[in-house]
Amino acid sequence: MTATSPRLKHEVKDLALAPLGRQRIEWAGREMPVLRQIRDRFAQEKPFAGIRLSACCHVTTETAHLAIALKAGGADALLIASNPLSTQDDVAACLVADYDIPVFAIKGEDNDTYHRHVQIALDHRPNIIIDDGSDVVATLIQQRPHQIADLIGTTEETTTGIVRLRAMFRDGVLTFPAMNVNDADTKHFFDNRYGTGQSTLDGIIRATNVLLAGKNIVVVGYGWCGKGTALRARGLGANVIVTEIDPIRAIEAVMDGFRVLPMAEAAPVGDLFITVTGNKHVIRGEHFDVMKDGAIVCNSGHFDLEIDLKTLAEKATEVKNVRPFTQEYRLNSGKSIVVLGEGRLINLAAAEGHPSAVMDMSFANQALAAEYLVKNKGKLQAGLHSIPTEVDQNIALLKLQAMGIEIDTLTPDQHEYINSWTSGT
Repeated sequence: MTATSPRLKHEVKDLALAPLGRQRIEWAGREMPVLRQIRDRFAQEKPFAGIRLSACCHVTTETAHLAIALKAGGADALLIASNPLSTQDDVAACLVADYDIPVFAIKGEDNDTYHRHVQIALDHRPNIIIDDGSDVVATLIQQRPHQIADLIGTTEETTTGIVRLRAMFRDGVLTFPAMNVNDADTKHFFDNRYGTGQSTLDGIIRATNVLLAGKNIVVVGYGWCGKGTALRARGLGANVIVTEIDPIRAIEAVMDGFRVLPMAEAAPVGDLFITVTGNKHVIRGEHFDVMKDGAIVCNSGHFDLEIDLKTLAEKATEVKNVRPFTQEYRLNSGKSIVVLGEGRLINLAAAEGHPSAVMDMSFANQALAAEYLVKNKGKLQAGLHSIPTEVDQNIALLKLQAMGIEIDTLTPDQHEYINSWTSGT
């Protein structure tokens, strides 16, 4: 860790890791053509000139490209980690050493350090907050309401964060605009489904090296992240069981060919459990009691509350590390439960997170949402705002062009037809 007196300029594991970080950032950039085009435009137009921006994100190679684009656009940008286990230390070092971006993130940082970094993000007195999970926004509202006057708005790209922002708005404390990046089509259709699906199983395999074919895999939650996880697990030969609280999503899972059970019935038959709900304690003490010996549980939701690890620890007579990011809890009954990644996002704890081709669109949304807030300063009402449809579609079009794929356009006659009510059969 490096500091300058009296205030930290950055806090990363080791600046000597920067060359490796730069190499990996450049590799990721090969599959991020949309964000590259946005960065080039930002460099010319400087939409963030004079703007202080604090970003709370997973510090990965893909996030590096977002941070670089924002700085190219003139932002006085600062970056902290949004999860204690998601930081890639070489990337954090490179952003400091090669791009002069203040970064406060260390893989494995404890909760006190994480919360101190949230305070540092607010010490920056941001005009724009880019948040993952809304911890920075929640801390601002609860502890520093006097700084809200500095704020133009915030962007949020996690399901968990959007749930929290909606609760803030219902309680009357969200008094500024918030861009709902998570619900943009070019975000949740691709990032949540294909990104989470692939990277979650990647993290599980790296942590355990178990064969997934033939296993009973219980996917807890069938939102977009759950859909992607279930799809990829089935593709690897697993017998997939889905648990849900939403009847419409449950029907969808059935129609997609998955077995749907209540968690009480899934717990005794599952070999591997993956939580992707955004809610707390969806796997609890009564579920641990009936699980198989050696059952594996992990989480791919944003926070580490989905699995009730406190109750599991109370039931355990011994907890030991059996592999990196893999802990075995030995219970009084003699059986064991294996927990991956301390219950944190397994795709970032044990692997590298979403592929860069997916994050290209997600971070394009983040960058353009932040620009939208600045361009519309003082014009937007408090509360959640969707990404404009034309922005969403333009991101998709840029991605298609980068992939060398062309699509049809409406003929004048077709355009007139779909905008008219007088033409019939």
